[in-house]
Amino acid sequence: MKDKLIAATLLIIMVLNFFDVIIDLKLGVPLWHIFSESLIVAISAAGAIYLFRDIRSSTANINVLKQKLAHSKKELKNISQTMMDARHEYSGVIQTQFSQWALTRSEQEVAMLLLKGLSFKEISALRSTKEKTVRQQASDIYSKADVEGRHEFAAWFLEDFMQQNHYQPKSTAIN
Repeated sequence: MKDKLIAATLLIIMVLNFFDVIIDLKLGVPLWHIFSESLIVAISAAGAIYLFRDIRSSTANINVLKQKLAHSKKELKNISQTMMDARHEYSGVIQTQFSQWALTRSEQEVAMLLLKGLSFKEISALRSTKEKTVRQQASDIYSKADVEGRHEFAAWFLEDFMQQNHYQPKSTAIN
């Protein structure tokens, strides 16, 4: 907006000085004065043209950026939908595995909350049960899944998503 105001001001200066040069020519004003006012007209016109071109270019760039932003938002929405679909599908895979392990409905609920990272205390509060009950259910889940604890239980579900040979421990051999 500021650039438009400056360009408009330069155009007004140009037009007013242009008419002043024409009047000065009719009145027989010295040539040095006409030259200096003509220079003001030329510089004002050049400045206004430059600013209008810059405004047009900036506006075009802004429109391109708006289109790119809209496209990015659309892609993000599609990615989000893809992620939601993948989460839903993965949740089904988890439930299938729970069934294969013969987890009870309560154990399945606790197992899912464990996978979400909730503590025993948080799970017991959520399910309105005693923390001791949740600990026992977790122990039963680990036993049925044939894992040693919470971390191994969570890793069991994440293992397939990790690249094979992505992490290789450093050699601990002593020379």
